[in-house]
Amino acid sequence: KIAAIRTEADAANVRADTAEAEKKRIEGELTVKDHEITSLKAQVQRLEEALDRAETRVAEAKVGLDEGESTKTVGEGLMRKVALLESELDVAERNLRETTEKMRQIDIKAEHFERQVQKLEAENSAYETRFEEVRKKYEAAVQELEELDKNLLDL
Repeated sequence: KIAAIRTEADAANVRADTAEAEKKRIEGELTVKDHEITSLKAQVQRLEEALDRAETRVAEAKVGLDEGESTKTVGEGLMRKVALLESELDVAERNLRETTEKMRQIDIKAEHFERQVQKLEAENSAYETRFEEVRKKYEAAVQELEELDKNLLDL
């Protein structure tokens, strides 16, 4: 019976260790995703600034459009660049939303594994307490048997 309890305690320890390793792995992924979000935010900021500069140049090009055909060509080029930058901004914002959603999912998983680790640690503590109680009863029974054996030998 003690061996069964030890086996249960060992199994609980293994489950707790596995859950803890999974938690650490998820936290590592969370850190990587945080870095990705920071990078994407910086990229979005750069793209927004580039877009603002391009829009300013487009506005300037529109004012000077009356100056001639060369200005028209520059304006068209800037409009294409603005369209390209807007497209890149859309992609960056979509990536940011996807990464944010992934981070939310990872947070949910991490919380789930933290609860599992706490549950397994509680189970492990209960098993250790029970094992200690059974061990004390076993030692008391062994002592009682030894006393009984001694009393029988004295007779």
